[in-house]
Amino acid sequence: MTFINKLNTAWTDHQSLLCVGLDPDVSRFPAELAGKPDAILSFCKAMIDATADLACSFKPQIAYFAALRAEDQLEEICRYIKTRYPTIPLVLDAKRGDIGATAEQYAREAFERYQADAVTVNPYMGFDSVAPYMEWKEKGAIVLCRTSNPGGSDLQFLDVGGKPLYQHVARLVAEKWNVNGQCALVVGATFPNELAQVREIIGDMPLLVPGIGAQGGDIAATVQAGKTTNGTGMMINSSRAILYAKPINAETYTDAARRVAQETRDAINQYR
Repeated sequence: MTFINKLNTAWTDHQSLLCVGLDPDVSRFPAELAGKPDAILSFCKAMIDATADLACSFKPQIAYFAALRAEDQLEEICRYIKTRYPTIPLVLDAKRGDIGATAEQYAREAFERYQADAVTVNPYMGFDSVAPYMEWKEKGAIVLCRTSNPGGSDLQFLDVGGKPLYQHVARLVAEKWNVNGQCALVVGATFPNELAQVREIIGDMPLLVPGIGAQGGDIAATVQAGKTTNGTGMMINSSRAILYAKPINAETYTDAARRVAQETRDAINQYR
């Protein structure tokens, strides 16, 4: 099954546009995991199990693992998702951007080593930096377009023929690069007006939408701006707000994560 087909199925079967981000910060782990050599693996598995029925995708951020030399645990987490929850798309958030043989190796890393269904990529070096990922026709290439960080405007709003660069990227991907129908775009929830403009340009192409939760993006504005005519079209990511949710009363840390994930999923669904 292709990434796009799997995503469409997850949207329908789970009635969810929520993407659960896996950004393991050991300094914020619960006390019972302190000092354990496999703490990252245990924590992420617990988060996955707690939220799997509420999610349309999982998105591990590779830097959180690589910084701690925990790539082996990331591999095991990816295997766990693929084995236990094979119908849920696995998006590797790596934001790779290079050309030629180097890009080919990054594609192998994402799709062979980590078994990802899709990977985030940076288009700054042009089509030949993205093309190697598209050789894997059943996989997804999720191209950075209008990112959720304030500094994104330094480049993404540069004028390109009377349009901002992020709109040029959206049109380029939708009209020229997406020849196999496997592309998606990253557009932040922190900029709902730009999100709506991108949706108008790209039609029903999927969007990965970071920026709700800890970054403060408005859920109602995000859904209204980015949804497709059938009420799908987005993977709305929340990471820290779910992973490090504060337990209430007798909740465990997994109970708290599930509660916030369900609240977020339900809030998103109110506006579909």
